[in-house]
Amino acid sequence: MTDQTRSAFVSGFFGSLPFVTVIIPFAMLFGVVATEAGLDLLQTMSMSFFVIAGASQFVAVQLLADQAPTLIILASALAVNMRMAMYSAALVPHLGAAPLWQRAFAAYLLVDQSYGIAIKRYEEDPPLGRPQKMAYFFGTIVLICPLWYLFTWIGAEVGTAIPPEYALDFAVPITFIALIAPQLKSLAHLAAALVSVVTALALAWMPYSTGVLVAAVAAMATGAAVEIWMERRR
Repeated sequence: MTDQTRSAFVSGFFGSLPFVTVIIPFAMLFGVVATEAGLDLLQTMSMSFFVIAGASQFVAVQLLADQAPTLIILASALAVNMRMAMYSAALVPHLGAAPLWQRAFAAYLLVDQSYGIAIKRYEEDPPLGRPQKMAYFFGTIVLICPLWYLFTWIGAEVGTAIPPEYALDFAVPITFIALIAPQLKSLAHLAAALVSVVTALALAWMPYSTGVLVAAVAAMATGAAVEIWMERRR
């Protein structure tokens, strides 16, 4: 590892530190919710290890608790995780030329935090080389990932002992606000975000939170329409 690559890795590590304050309660909350939904420790830890996507894990567990049909659970979790496909596409120009084993490892470790931190650095520092970009990416996740496993386990083990006034659920909206807000850089982004919020709230009455799926489609369509409109005005 060269000095530049090592420096990029360390820089990614420090870039991830602000998220430690939310990933701990986020993971603990999932452990609590999963056990309350009836999952045992092995099932809870397996979901955190193999899925490693907090939002879709929460959706799946909540729907399991609501005894939703399996098809609805799978469709909802898949829809929530569709953002990973968009994350991957956005990272291709930066990491696409890396060796296959590195890309496979990065694909497993691709979460909201690693993507949000890494893509911001890539956009701010275009001359950064591919090895340094990959090192930076791994640096962003080297702490987040073990904490996710560890505090999922702690939440599952001691969940009922956590006082309700601790309100661990604050971590979920804060995490996504911190990730999404810096990415709202154009009118299309703002329009898509606004439509997703308004539609999700308006359709909160729909069963099994399926209104979120409708809101996602409406937001993507709105963002695309605004982009086309802006292109035609140029």
